Amino acid sequence: MNASAVSFDLSAVAAAAEHVRGGGIVAYPTEAVWGLGCDPDDGEALSRLIRLKERDPSKGLILIAGDVTQIEPWLEGISEQQRERLMASWPGPFTWLVPDNGRAHPLLKGEHVSLAVRVSDHPLVQALCAALDGPLVSTSANRAGDAPAMTAAEVQAAFGEALADDVILTGPLGGNPRPSTIRDLVTGEVLRA
Repeated sequence: MNASAVSFDLSAVAAAAEHVRGGGIVAYPTEAVWGLGCDPDDGEALSRLIRLKERDPSKGLILIAGDVTQIEPWLEGISEQQRERLMASWPGPFTWLVPDNGRAHPLLKGEHVSLAVRVSDHPLVQALCAALDGPLVSTSANRAGDAPAMTAAEVQAAFGEALADDVILTGPLGGNPRPSTIRDLVTGEVLRA
């Protein structure tokens, strides 16, 4: 993605980060679709996000970062070879299932023994995670079974008053034609091409 082609309001990013730190939800553009996010350690925010999406909590959620240093605590325990595999694909539209080392909130990993993580190359996501000084939950902005939102207006139409007290951080999508590839770090299996 061409970072110079993306413009956004840094004060809005700072306000969105403060909202997330306070337990709120933020809607934001990602590489391919609009996402919803919250603090990955805030159980109440995670529960609200899952209810908002009408998502099965056993499915888990993705942890997204703007820089690998922001997700280091969740990567502790992986081998050097596994780390090299991650670093070869990041930043970019590659989500990896990494073994849970006990750091992930139960609602973040769902019923799985692994955690989905991605380091994004989207400038707005990178700025938001930098303002948070950490990662953010990322799940598509839609109710379960519906198509993901592709614009801020579609996010608003999908959730209406349910997001009235939250933040929709405007900006362009990253230009990828489909959501990120999901791959298991241990087995190499591709779960979503």
